Amino acid sequence: MEQRKAIVVGAGLGGMSAAIRLSGDGYDVKVIEKNSNLGGKLNRREGKGFTFDTGPSILTMPWVLEQLFSSVHRRLEDYITVERVEPQWRTFFEDGTQLDVTSDLPTMLEEMAKVTERPNRKLTDFLSYSQDMYELCMKSFYKYSIQDLKDLKSHHKLSDLLKMDPMTTIAKSTHKQFDNKYLEQIFNYFVMYVGSNPYSAPAILNQLVYVQLGLGIHYVKGGMYQIAEGMGKLMDELRVDVQLNTPVQQLVVEGEKVVGVETEDGTVHTADVVVSNLEAIPSYRRLAPNSSKVKKETKALEKKFQPTVSGLVLLLGTDKKFENLKHHNFFFSEDPEKEFKQIFDKGVPADDPTIYIGISARSDETQAPAGKDNLFVLTHVPPLKNGKRKPIDWDAYRETVLDKLERMGMEGVRESVEYEYRFTPEDLESLYGPNGGSIYGIASDKKTNGGFKVPSKSQVYENLYFVGGSTHPGGGVPMVTLSGQLTADLIKENSTEKVT
Repeated sequence: MEQRKAIVVGAGLGGMSAAIRLSGDGYDVKVIEKNSNLGGKLNRREGKGFTFDTGPSILTMPWVLEQLFSSVHRRLEDYITVERVEPQWRTFFEDGTQLDVTSDLPTMLEEMAKVTERPNRKLTDFLSYSQDMYELCMKSFYKYSIQDLKDLKSHHKLSDLLKMDPMTTIAKSTHKQFDNKYLEQIFNYFVMYVGSNPYSAPAILNQLVYVQLGLGIHYVKGGMYQIAEGMGKLMDELRVDVQLNTPVQQLVVEGEKVVGVETEDGTVHTADVVVSNLEAIPSYRRLAPNSSKVKKETKALEKKFQPTVSGLVLLLGTDKKFENLKHHNFFFSEDPEKEFKQIFDKGVPADDPTIYIGISARSDETQAPAGKDNLFVLTHVPPLKNGKRKPIDWDAYRETVLDKLERMGMEGVRESVEYEYRFTPEDLESLYGPNGGSIYGIASDKKTNGGFKVPSKSQVYENLYFVGGSTHPGGGVPMVTLSGQLTADLIKENSTEKVT
């Protein structure tokens, strides 16, 4: 019997993960990537002795990577070295309050005692609630490709579904637990791992608190880009055919079936299954035939699945070290409710944004010259709106960001910059193709989509599947890597059904 062929469009973590699994399942796999390197948004930039991870800077749930490598009889530790980071975050508030977030519970309680009485009970209860949510997800969300509530119900009893706190948002549950502006702001911000609004995201995402405090956050020695390099090496060993610098022009369709792809140079690559690592909405917009069925599906998806936030990223190499900063730092806004309202409801950058700064040189001195810092500065901003929004003056917004950092203790940051590079939502969209320059795929919203994602199996064409942040289980390194594995499971399940 002839070996079945699979084509993966895009070599982001979701695409590479699917390619590895499909190869393990016996497919002859070809990965076609428009850029000159693997990794998608997980990328790297170097200059003047500084090295920056330009995408994800925090690794959670490393078991997802371990599971991927072991599925093809390899050990993750033979490819990359994963190290735990402590303290996990250093957080700064406008009134001068400073708290470290750590998985060392006695130290975390000491930090919380700076702003609240009886922190022990509050943290223990919240961690227990968060762990319950995570364990419920381990039974279903992280195990199967789930499309909707019907799918979810098939894996859980009613009592389980009620424990997921379905009527509550993140912000309501943290307020009920802590009733403390500092702790609510910290714990609400965990949902930014998936780029969603805590005031509208479902409470099930509070599990991210356990993911971080219980399972830890990690860094990969030599930079996060080593994850892409490790997967690339593994694909080489599995003889996956990787074609870089090869943009895909369109899907090749026969009737209701996708039978391959055509690249910009006119080459047609045939396949039994096509997996798109380009998000579902852009895939339909750019690669699918312009049929009424495709238009109808795209419109329905656009209504239900809004893109997550995008970002203004500043890579700053400084001629000095900012000693008060740790590996991961958050400079919080004065009024988080106003901040999220501006970004998510009004679609404008916040006047007073929360700013994340990652300094990988704190954990890995190879990333910056001695006595200097490599600052990865990320400020979340609204996604692009298909040309319906007036252009944002990114030069002016850079000044807003630097003004805030100077005000909150990073005196002299402007003058210290000796290397700078910038990414805007427009850059993210043109480089990697996500809807609106979104960083994390689809925003989880209790009202519009109940926290569910775009189905991984195309509702329009046979043999077409999706992976990445817009599909189940969502955005972030572990989730998109898991999406590749769960979609491969779905393909296996569907091909078995066809045979039987």
